[in-house]
Amino acid sequence: MPKYRSSITTHGRHMSGARALWKATGMTDADFNKPIIAIVNSFTEFVPGHIHLRELGKIVAKEIQISGGVSKEFNTIAIDDGIAMGHSGMLYSLPSRELIADSVEYMINSHCADAMVCISNCDKITPGMLMAALRLNIPSIFVSGGPMESGKTIINQKNKKLDLVDAIMYSANPTISEKIIKKIENSACPTCGSCSGLFTANSMNCLTEAIGLALPGNGTLLATHIDRKKLFLKAGKLIVELTERYYKKNDFSALPRNIANKKAFHNAMTLDIAMGGSTNTILHLLASAQEGNIDFNIKDIDLLSKKTPHICKIAPSSSLYHMEDLHRAGGVMGILGELNRANLIYTEIKNVLNLTLEETLKKYDVMSTQSKKVIKMFKAAPMGIKTQIPFSQDARWNSIDTNRKTGCIRSYRHSYSKDGGLAILYGNIAKNGCIVKTAGVNKDNLVFQGFAKVYESQEEAIEAILNKKVVAGNVVVIRYEGPKGGPGMQEMLYPTTYLKSMNLDKSCALITDGRFSGGTAGLSIGHISPEAANKGLIALVKNGDLISINIPNRSIELHITNEELYSRTNKEISRGQYAYTPKSRIRSISCALQTYAYFATSADKGAVRDKKKLLIT
Repeated sequence: MPKYRSSITTHGRHMSGARALWKATGMTDADFNKPIIAIVNSFTEFVPGHIHLRELGKIVAKEIQISGGVSKEFNTIAIDDGIAMGHSGMLYSLPSRELIADSVEYMINSHCADAMVCISNCDKITPGMLMAALRLNIPSIFVSGGPMESGKTIINQKNKKLDLVDAIMYSANPTISEKIIKKIENSACPTCGSCSGLFTANSMNCLTEAIGLALPGNGTLLATHIDRKKLFLKAGKLIVELTERYYKKNDFSALPRNIANKKAFHNAMTLDIAMGGSTNTILHLLASAQEGNIDFNIKDIDLLSKKTPHICKIAPSSSLYHMEDLHRAGGVMGILGELNRANLIYTEIKNVLNLTLEETLKKYDVMSTQSKKVIKMFKAAPMGIKTQIPFSQDARWNSIDTNRKTGCIRSYRHSYSKDGGLAILYGNIAKNGCIVKTAGVNKDNLVFQGFAKVYESQEEAIEAILNKKVVAGNVVVIRYEGPKGGPGMQEMLYPTTYLKSMNLDKSCALITDGRFSGGTAGLSIGHISPEAANKGLIALVKNGDLISINIPNRSIELHITNEELYSRTNKEISRGQYAYTPKSRIRSISCALQTYAYFATSADKGAVRDKKKLLIT
């Protein structure tokens, strides 16, 4: 008799009641000798990245049953950061990651499921499920809903590709007519799927592929394309194989912590740096590493950022390329192939296919593959028709993008820069580090010095930017928006986008203890640690203070004398119980958010729970 976890609830006379309830769900006596595999689905009608997932669980379930397993599906919550952004709803986004991880743990452990397939797509959902997979350490496969097609429209008699950021940016530009704004709004997000640029959702889905827990194509195959259905079919079959390898053959290499090990995390982060992905991925990888007891921290990321080339630019860092173009160039495997040729990744580690990365690249890297099927998959193209229906089109590019000199993916020799698209900065204002997406920074702004304009909420900063209170040469400082101070570490796409709308993105910087959307571009520095609410120096910055930023030197400094620092510190401490809290911000904080804030660590620790605050760890 196999020692499945589920045998706890399906075997023995004392489990007759549990079996009666299982039978009420449709199971038979024959099913009790099969593995019970959970399908963790994040379908919701609130989110375009998830609106098409309702039926996809059934596709996976059928393959699990054909392959000899029993499938049982349940749902998690899913918050759309784009819809929650710019108002108090964004306070709930990052905390939802912990709720998703907990809900998966609760369902899996309470019912003793043997394995799981995670169907996710957007910002906090993929990270929450990844944290759960590493926490539970049972056989797991990830398959995302896929990216949406980029929007297309004609503006001033020119064809233009669009995404979510364009809709936000143009709406704040006073020179753009209402007619054009409406046209962009109607065209920017044309299909189901995660937003078409390299924002957090697509970045994370690329990283799960690089880390080995998702199948090749997971990060880039369009949600609308018929080829994406093959990933769901394959996931259903493969999860049963993984389950049998572990439970029947005692093969521990099938478990998430042995697939997503430290070397895999290095590969995933190297990929992210090379393609200039969302800074949020750093937050989520750090959190996931702690769930899996993997020795991977911000210092590892700092070292990788200094030696990894920037070889790929996707919207919002480029107006030329969106996810559909990255797929045409070979997707994640295409980038990993170039990194491998530069000897920058570990290729001996295995993935859910039970192949080493070297073997996987030999088959799936478009620059070396001999497989016509693989080439055909990477020719999968957008159809350009508005739809919420997955797998509804089969358009193909005429050719693959193999131009590694000026194409979507470049070789090491032709890289945009020899250090990557993300960087960790340190200095007196960020002793534990902060993060900048260098892929979106103008070369003239890599070294910047300006005078502080301080705001104690995202809303206050937005109002100032739109009312022209921010001018060229300013460093916009937004504080008390960290995990504890927000609480919830709001994602701030609006302030950075509005700076761009006001033509200030190349003449201003923005620093915050909050975080940014993957859609952010410009000199935008987030995750400043320690945050203001944890007595970070950012809490003591005043209007007019001089701040220096030097990305090549990885430094950020507040120019203040020791005497002035001492004076400001004492003045802040004199506020008593209100010290290191916003002075005038009015914000309603629910009990749920207060609970999150109490346990939340700083951004350099991934904003996970501080286990030291628990009586039992």
